Amino acid sequence: MERVEAELFTDGGNDAVVRLPGRRFPGLLIQGDSLSILRSDVAELVEACDQGDVAGARETAGLLLIDLDALLTRYAAALEAHEIPRPY
Repeated sequence: MERVEAELFTDGGNDAVVRLPGRRFPGLLIQGDSLSILRSDVAELVEACDQGDVAGARETAGLLLIDLDALLTRYAAALEAHEIPRPY
């Protein structure tokens, strides 16, 4: 394990915006349990598709999109607050 000093652009929480040494842009640190939930949501989406459940797949995809949009919004707001251009 290597210890490094990182820049924290938001509060810690489950999805902190941080920049590691040597990186131009910050990244999003997602806690393991939150990552597991996102993975479960994607697995549910795949299962609905496999079963031909278009309505279920659409609902799950919509909820997943809301979650990802929230993460992206938090990331963009942190960059804007620190006058860092978006990398996309």
